[in-house]
Amino acid sequence: MRNISLTTSMFALSLSLITSAAWAAPGQGLEAGDMWFDPEALEMAAGEVVKFEITNTGNLEHEFVIGSKEAQEEHRQMMLNMANGGGHDMSNMAHGEGHDMSNMSNGDGHDMANMSMEGVTIAPGETGSLLWRVPDNVNALEYACNIPGHYESGMYGNFSL
Repeated sequence: MRNISLTTSMFALSLSLITSAAWAAPGQGLEAGDMWFDPEALEMAAGEVVKFEITNTGNLEHEFVIGSKEAQEEHRQMMLNMANGGGHDMSNMAHGEGHDMSNMSNGDGHDMANMSMEGVTIAPGETGSLLWRVPDNVNALEYACNIPGHYESGMYGNFSL
């Protein structure tokens, strides 16, 4: 009886490991340096679920934000307003942890939920992760760091969908 119980337990454990591996999202490693991402472009398929692992090898804090070009521009403007003392406290932004931009609003009518963006902020020397599903209804998306001056210095990339 003891052998049957042990065999059954091992079978259940093996089955659970196989099942969890089948549901795991494919990984995509990225590197964020000071004013660049590597790689500069990513190919994704609509409906694909991807787990991004972004390592910040630079000396500055960076963010990895996914959204349309228009949404990125609006987010950049919000970040610039916050940095210029627009009455917004940037200390509530996560350092090394994900921030869910779909629930954010900066209080000036810039409702991040309408921008369809997702992102993570990563401190120097840290790695952040983001689980993301490629939307079915978009033609162009980019990933960017919208901390003031970073995008303008070339810290963005495009998705090939």
